[in-house]
Amino acid sequence: MLASEIATVFFLFNVLLRSSLVHSQGLQRGFYDSSCPDAEDIVRSTVEKYYNNDATIAPGLLRLHFHDCFVQGCDASVLISGASSERSAPQNFGLRGFEVIDDAKSQLESTCPGVVSCADILALAARDSVDLTGGPSWSVPLGRRDGRISSAADAKALPSPADPVSVQRQKFADQGLSDHDLVTLVGNNLP
Repeated sequence: MLASEIATVFFLFNVLLRSSLVHSQGLQRGFYDSSCPDAEDIVRSTVEKYYNNDATIAPGLLRLHFHDCFVQGCDASVLISGASSERSAPQNFGLRGFEVIDDAKSQLESTCPGVVSCADILALAARDSVDLTGGPSWSVPLGRRDGRISSAADAKALPSPADPVSVQRQKFADQGLSDHDLVTLVGNNLP
């Protein structure tokens, strides 16, 4: 996937998520300005460190964020490990970037313990990875809460290039997304 394709896909994905989630979760820009003012810089420097070592981490972080948000909303539930968690579902095999999120979380915990959610770290990391590829950057509304439930069965909601088009269309419709969204978000993953 080219940098411009990554940027286009993420931009559409971000717009769709913002329109449906910002108001329902009370997200806001500058959420950590007083409680953890260096949060965004810490996430950015962590993503940049991994990107400079392996640029293919950028689409990995974007895909990780997409898989998280598509299942239960952007709650970092895909990061939870366990035998029956989303992370263990066949639909999530091949996801990459967990180590980036873990590293950023570890740094944030040493700077401002218990403040920054993994869900926000994941959203920022996806944004920063797109920016590092030469794509657009934007202000990410923050204040997401981490999910506590993660079920492999819920990952069946994820679209797969192996699904018939009718199934993919239904999965997107179930999320309030259109056929255009399907082509933009899944079409880039077709073999």
